[in-house]
Amino acid sequence: MTEVIVVGYDGSDVAKRAIDFAVRQATAQSGAVLVVHVLEWSAYSFLTPQELEERHGRRKEEIERAETALMAPLKQTIAAAGVPVETMIRYGHVAKTLCDIAKKQGATQMVVGRDGSGGLSSRVFGSVAGSLVQMAPVPCTIVP
Repeated sequence: MTEVIVVGYDGSDVAKRAIDFAVRQATAQSGAVLVVHVLEWSAYSFLTPQELEERHGRRKEEIERAETALMAPLKQTIAAAGVPVETMIRYGHVAKTLCDIAKKQGATQMVVGRDGSGGLSSRVFGSVAGSLVQMAPVPCTIVP
């Protein structure tokens, strides 16, 4: 069975460092990388049918943009390094979505980046890295 490393990716410099770490790990373990980009999304039950339709259209555009701008180039780079790679784009709460995907895909490790500049909002609402440390179903590496 191939070791699968799930990496949370948002295109930031810290996320790129997390990718680099995961690729090195996958290379050493003859494993694969599953790169996941999670777009925050909340359901609004009080929207009109027209507003919901417009929102659905924006959602489709966001996914297409993320696939073209973030995931496709990254997938080529990782594959060129000789590591099997898949990508996913999902909507939801970042930490919960990453954990759900890790469980479903049988991941053996999760990797995310952290820049340490969370400030007040991270202390009040929590950060993705902090949430993952508490809820990850597999070992989780936080790359600074």
